[in-house]
Order: sequence, then structure tokens, then C-alpha cells
Amino acid sequence: MLAGRLHVKDRQFRLERVPVPEPSRGEVRIKVEAAGVCLSDVHLIDGTLTPRLLQGDVVTLGHEVAGTIDVLGDGVEDWKPGQRVLLQAGEKDRRGTIFTRGVDYDGGWAEYALATEQTLVAIPDDLPFEQACIIPDAVSTPWAAVTSTAQTRPAEAVAVWGVGGLGAHAVQLLRLVGAAPVVAVDPLPPARERALTLGADAALDPADPAFRDTLMGLTGGRGLNIAFDFAGVPAVREQALTLLGRKGRLVLAGIANKPVTIGSDAPFNYLQQFVLGHYGSDPEHVEQLVALARQRRIDLAGSVSDVLPLSQAEQAVERVQTKQGNPIRLILRP
Repeated sequence: MLAGRLHVKDRQFRLERVPVPEPSRGEVRIKVEAAGVCLSDVHLIDGTLTPRLLQGDVVTLGHEVAGTIDVLGDGVEDWKPGQRVLLQAGEKDRRGTIFTRGVDYDGGWAEYALATEQTLVAIPDDLPFEQACIIPDAVSTPWAAVTSTAQTRPAEAVAVWGVGGLGAHAVQLLRLVGAAPVVAVDPLPPARERALTLGADAALDPADPAFRDTLMGLTGGRGLNIAFDFAGVPAVREQALTLLGRKGRLVLAGIANKPVTIGSDAPFNYLQQFVLGHYGSDPEHVEQLVALARQRRIDLAGSVSDVLPLSQAEQAVERVQTKQGNPIRLILRP
């Protein structure tokens, strides 16, 4: 079968022919119907991110995956061939260590993928695979950041820095839980325009000389209850920290691999502010989002910016890296 493989030592990504995998006990083989292309995949290729738990030095990329069950391994009783499923983006071992699909073990940029039965989530027949596959990570990461890490409450003033693949969904989800106002912050005009169509109350350019006054005006002068960094840029953190109000929280969902600097501890301590790290999501977040999609509370149709064949994975990576067309998510279809 065809698979998109990263050779970690020399950071070479290649499309290669590999054997079709056979499921072990407790596993199923999935016929992949759709797989998302994430900025994290780009960072794995360019060396910004490195697999920590990978056995060996080659891995099939792709942690956002949906498809149909093809073959059951021994001991799998609660599933059957032909069922429509998405795959959790990773799983924990008995010690609580998180292994990420497409990073620490083979993912879904392939015609077939293996998954343990615990990582399967059934999806409704009317949820397209192209939308279902992005729920793990592209939607579940901001959902977990909004609901669990930040514990966003109704009417809290929030701002989202970086309205890309994660931030665009954060805007929609913050509106869903009742945050107000929801302010999108992005240097790109198309991203700001998109944020407004997704429900942001305002969309601001962080380089605008009037940025601070405008944002403070939107919060009634009180500052932000929560600032979300989905850009992974040190300058974003520095700017956001100056705009937090009393007991305000800065949530770091983007990864910069740089120090986090608090300009002065006096106002930070006096206002009892917080900096919170965030990574990924838990299984229940994905299950919640599938339920919300089933009830038509979220609409992911606009999140699919383009669908490309797996054979064009290299072009998809380049488009995400250069932000060509300002995509929310590009989807690979084997």
C-alpha cells in the first residue's frame, strides 16, 4: 500500500510502498477514507518537533484519521467490519504515558492503518469522513482547551491569537459555550475575515497601533478573562499577558519551543493571573464533539479547505507550511 513516511534522522518525507499491516490481538485494521494535514505534521518534517517515544526512526504520519473497519484482530468483539469510525489521536499506556498516532507509532497517511479497539469512536452515517477525521486534534484540542484547561464560563471575555486550524475552531466553540465577547487576533486579513464569519464579535490586527485600546474597550476596560495562544509565537504570549484582567488566564495551546517570559511579577501576582499549558485532548472530548456534530450543534463543513489524493501529500504539506490559501484543514484521501 501507499504510505506517507517520515525518516526522522534526516527529516526526509517520502511516499513509499509498504506492506498492508495485519492487526494483532485487540487491534483492528482501518481502511482510511480521510486524514487531516496538521501544522504539527509540518513541524515533524521540518524538525521543530521530534517523536519522543517512537521505536525506530521511520513513522507513517497522520494523527487525524477516519475510515471504515476492514479486519478485526483476535479478541475484538464489540465492532464489526464496515462500521464508520474515527480514530483517537493517541492513547495512554498503563503508566499514563501518552503515545501520539502518526508521531510515536504509525498513523493514517496510508491506505490502511491499525488501531486498538479502545481508540475507535463510531461516527454517524451523515457525518462525512472529511469532517470526522479532523475532530481528533483540530477540533478536540481547542475544545479541551476551552472547556477543561481554561474552564471557560458564560460571558467571560476571551481572545484567540492565531485563527488557523485550531484557532478557527476555538472561535466557534467559545461562542458555543457562551463566552462574550470573543475576539479573534491575527495579522492576516483573510484569517480575520474568516473569524468574523465563524462568529467572532471582533477581529483585530495585533500590529494595529490602536490594538490595545480597542481590545480593552471591548472588555469594558476590565481586560481579558482568558487569552488563548494558538499561534505558538513568543510575541503573542508577551502581548496577551499585558491584556489579562484580574485572575485572567493565558492558555498556551500553540508550541513555540521557547521560554515563556512574564514581564513583571508585580502586576501578575497582584492580579492573581495564571499561565496554563495545554496539549491535545482526552477521549471524552472527542466523544463529546461527535455527539455535538450528531445533534447539529457544530458544523465542520467550512473547515475542509481542500481534499487531495494521498499521492499529493508533499504538496499538501507545502501548502500548510506556506499558508497558501489560508487553509483551516487540508484532507488527504487515499
